[in-house]
Amino acid sequence: MSLEYLLTAFIICLSPGIGVVYTLSSTLGGGIRAGFWAATGCTIATVLHLVIAMAGLAAVLHTSAVLFQAIKFAGVAYLMWMAWAVLRDRGGLSVSPSEAVPPGKLVSRGILLNILNPKIPLFFVAFIPQFVPAGSSAGLLIELGLGFSAMTFFVFMGYVAIAATGRQRLMQSERAMNWLRRVFAASFAALGLKLASEKA
Repeated sequence: MSLEYLLTAFIICLSPGIGVVYTLSSTLGGGIRAGFWAATGCTIATVLHLVIAMAGLAAVLHTSAVLFQAIKFAGVAYLMWMAWAVLRDRGGLSVSPSEAVPPGKLVSRGILLNILNPKIPLFFVAFIPQFVPAGSSAGLLIELGLGFSAMTFFVFMGYVAIAATGRQRLMQSERAMNWLRRVFAASFAALGLKLASEKA
């Protein structure tokens, strides 16, 4: 696994997206523990997308407009629901201090949020082969995929650490919490609109 690959994967993982927004909001609402489970769910989704891509299902998504659109709009609907729930400061999606959300719910929500983006397996099909020399074995593909998944988890845990550091101070300001709620709701809505505009 080359340094160039790891650096590229790091930059990609660092870019704000659905998983980052979800992990940050979970951390602010439930602390490091919640952030850990949210990051775990997002990482599991990455592994599942890699499996889909390597199994060739990404090609099916690319050629089947109906399947692509069905998955895409399911993802859009879920993101819009997340935006509404955060804006209403609702239960487990609250960015305010709340009762502990079960790990299973945090993980499953992270998986669902990310698995409903059909562009991710297509991205892996385009990204990973750039770092695979001709004639390489399937083992190298698996190694690169697992390396990307590990990078995803560690980068997301970095976001968790940053959010947890400023959590106590933010919680003491009602105005700051109200703005955070609006920012996260707007982020989920914007990501939903972006996903809606994607083409296979």
